[in-house]
Amino acid sequence: MGVLKVIEILGNSTVSFEDAVSNVVKEASKTVNDIRSVYVKDMHVTVKNNKIAEYRVNTKVSFGIKQD
Repeated sequence: MGVLKVIEILGNSTVSFEDAVSNVVKEASKTVNDIRSVYVKDMHVTVKNNKIAEYRVNTKVSFGIKQD
């Protein structure tokens, strides 16, 4: 039986929401193995001078855990 663990990670980008999610995967994969999926729980932007300054995502990242 497979078992997955879920962690919550916040990501951001000045380019797009898609880039923010890519940043989550890129950074998480540095310390987490076997990432299976990323669920985007929430998205929002920061605005400066009436323009979008930053895209932010709140994600849940699921990954397999090693079983003996």
